[in-house]
Amino acid sequence: MTLTEERRGTRQLRRLNTPDPAARSRGGQRFLLAGLALASAYSLFPVWWLIVAATKNRTGLYQSNGLWFSGMHLWQNIRQVFTYDHGIFLRWTANSLLYAGIGSLGGTLIALATGYGLARFDFPGRSTVFACVIGSFLIPIALLTLPLYLMFSTIGLVDTPWAMLIPCLINPFSVYLAKVYTEATIPFELLEAARLDGAGELRIFLSIVLRMMTTGAATVFLLAFVNTWNAFFLPLTVLRGETNWTLTIGLYNWTGKRLESGVDLTGLVLTGALLSIIPMAVMMIAMRRYWRTGVTLGALK
Repeated sequence: MTLTEERRGTRQLRRLNTPDPAARSRGGQRFLLAGLALASAYSLFPVWWLIVAATKNRTGLYQSNGLWFSGMHLWQNIRQVFTYDHGIFLRWTANSLLYAGIGSLGGTLIALATGYGLARFDFPGRSTVFACVIGSFLIPIALLTLPLYLMFSTIGLVDTPWAMLIPCLINPFSVYLAKVYTEATIPFELLEAARLDGAGELRIFLSIVLRMMTTGAATVFLLAFVNTWNAFFLPLTVLRGETNWTLTIGLYNWTGKRLESGVDLTGLVLTGALLSIIPMAVMMIAMRRYWRTGVTLGALK
């Protein structure tokens, strides 16, 4: 055997012993798909259980398989939710929409203005202000609830809509998102051109900046809306009368009635919980395009 033939044989052996890159890629894809399937099942399992439970009556809820249907009583349960206690569930829904909608809208405008100012204006103490915004992430909202209650109690705002709306207007994380988005989408040259044309700072913000930050604003609003809609500890502390409660507090109160008065409202709680996710689902679907674009902006840049 010549030296050339020996080298060819060695190369062929190496090729046989080297794993196929395409096979490794397919193996990685299968592993990734399996992981995504498990994560999806883990995420959807509570939703499936809630849907199944909302279709059962009291007997089926306690005596049947929790993961499968046992009769279809969904419409009866929905009717009971809307009529129980003179339709208080509708009042709680309106309150949640008020707090989450108005509070998130106002908080979004404040966050966009603050983020724009931190990103495009140079003023003394800007780094300190931004450091305070970042540092506030370390403070859990639960630690601020008691000071807020004491302050609102002093000025007479406890058990009023303002006790929920005012904290919703200030969100440091929204300010951070607005600053990052401003730095990525609002060039200095555009602002300078607008100033040379005689536009004031307020007009620049309202006419140019807000229009260019539509995607970022939608993302900030959506995150703030979900956070306010699911808030529990703050409304539990600052809202006393049931006419001002949110959905989360109202359903929590229905859950506790079994221990207080012996009235089992578990079926109503589960049906109400299922109905409570509909506004968030509608919001996610309606703002899906803006939210997806805003989340992927960093990757595209």
